[in-house]
Amino acid sequence: MQKMASLLEQLSSMTVVVADTGDLEAIRDFQPRDATTNPSLILAAAQIPAYQDLIDQSLKSSRERIGSLASSDEVVSEAIDEVCVIFGKEILKIIPGRVSTEVDARLSFDKDETIDKARKIINLYKQSGISKERILIKIASTWEGVKAAEILEKEGIHCNLTLLFGFSQAIACAEAGVTLISPFVGRILDWYKSETGKESYSGNEDPGVISVSKIYNYYKTHNYKTEVMGASFRNVDEILELAGCDLLTISPKFLKELENNNSSLTRKLDPLDLSGSSDKIHLNEVDFKIMLKADRMASEKLQEGIVNFSKAIEQLEIQLKERLCSIESDTEAVLSAR
Repeated sequence: MQKMASLLEQLSSMTVVVADTGDLEAIRDFQPRDATTNPSLILAAAQIPAYQDLIDQSLKSSRERIGSLASSDEVVSEAIDEVCVIFGKEILKIIPGRVSTEVDARLSFDKDETIDKARKIINLYKQSGISKERILIKIASTWEGVKAAEILEKEGIHCNLTLLFGFSQAIACAEAGVTLISPFVGRILDWYKSETGKESYSGNEDPGVISVSKIYNYYKTHNYKTEVMGASFRNVDEILELAGCDLLTISPKFLKELENNNSSLTRKLDPLDLSGSSDKIHLNEVDFKIMLKADRMASEKLQEGIVNFSKAIEQLEIQLKERLCSIESDTEAVLSAR
């Protein structure tokens, strides 16, 4: 009797499975098509001893680029982008598809700075011979972020709008013609559990699942090309309830659970079987901000996400500065000994 395919294999037949990690070994293990990173994941990966050479390479490259007279703070500021791109380059050696690289979250409310940073990241990849077709620029789903993405998309730079919690954000992203959005399923659930005191939700009652399903059906009903990639899962049930979504980005822990389970999987989202979608909505900046503010969950989680990703960048900067000082002290000691 033939063995039933794993849940991961079945899911991969209807949804593009993306690895949500900066851990290169985990990506090698699961061989996803695409991979996503964010400041928190890069920070975690940067603390793995096996990747120290990548960090050192970034710091040395940044020092060479901006010169010996630059301060350590200037070198680290330059190296942040270099670190993210070096990890992205290593990931692209493993996967056949795209990697998402995130713009500094501290720029989330600055359209022009976001555009400049995105162009810089794409140029760093280009210098290594990597086409922009293999890169998704991750940008927070603020109004300014959406408008930055709209301009970048017209330049052929594909964007992944992240920290997306509310329907207003999803509408704005679709109207801007962004390539992909990442609604955060688990963080929506976190908010509702905290607000209601309810400890658990069944899969189809999960507020994050309901939110992503609504966005998916709305996009497909109105023929938007923007893809939906569910993210930030808290349990496998959330993943199974979104089977059929365009993409799902999944942590190694849950990829392993799916790989080790041979139950039968039912498709839950299907462009040929849509339900519960609303009429088409158009939003200007005022409408967007009113609608977002009225959704307390979305506005609170967006702000919290920006703050947390900004903190992760700041922690990474501290770690890089300490490492730079160590590298350059060692170099000076060697030169003095000659």
